[in-house]
Amino acid sequence: MIIEEMTMGEFEEGLKKCRTVFIPFGSVEEHGYHLPLSTDTIQAYEVGKGAAGRIPLFVAPPVHYGCCRSTSCHPGTISITTATLKGLMKDIVRSLHSHGLINFIVLTGHAGGTHRMALVDAGEELIAEIGDIKVSVVTEYDLARREGRGIIETEGDAHAGEIETSRIMHSHPHLVKGTGKREFPDFPAGILVRNKRRFWENGVWGDPAKATADKGNRLNDLIIGKVVELVRAIENFSE
Repeated sequence: MIIEEMTMGEFEEGLKKCRTVFIPFGSVEEHGYHLPLSTDTIQAYEVGKGAAGRIPLFVAPPVHYGCCRSTSCHPGTISITTATLKGLMKDIVRSLHSHGLINFIVLTGHAGGTHRMALVDAGEELIAEIGDIKVSVVTEYDLARREGRGIIETEGDAHAGEIETSRIMHSHPHLVKGTGKREFPDFPAGILVRNKRRFWENGVWGDPAKATADKGNRLNDLIIGKVVELVRAIENFSE
């Protein structure tokens, strides 16, 4: 049940068979010279839609902006503060809860540490505030890395590398512009730097040259399966 495509009546009918909603968070962030700025958002939303094709599940419109620190100096990255991110998540959950939803799967396609912790903090504050909700906050990259161990060849692959390039090649091949080069960031240990691009020129963390659409298809299928499992787990969870 894709919320942005539903009518008011369809939403009302959907509540009779499902009280769980998937909320995809992404970013507008550089992904090298070969992938679109919306890569994180695309991946998260595609997973939600795939899961909704297998089980009853509301899928909220994606939140396109995130907190992007390591890529803040790269062209095209648009970052928001953690306070704004937390506020967005809390407002969205409160509003959906007012319409009868009680189980919330928050999946972020952007894997930045500060971004992730802001979403976890928001989730912790929400479950303390609203007594009848259950919240899960998961990072899509963690699922892809774990589930794709037998598929991905590049050790330490993360951002705009083999994993993400494969997945966009599968779901949105028209948005892949050539092939990026293997690269890993070289930030100085323990030192905060202003010009982050100096230590990560092309914005790739991995090896996109090893990407294939088939790998992307297999990865997507595995991740969707894990989300389906998570939905069932949260619906049956009690404490």
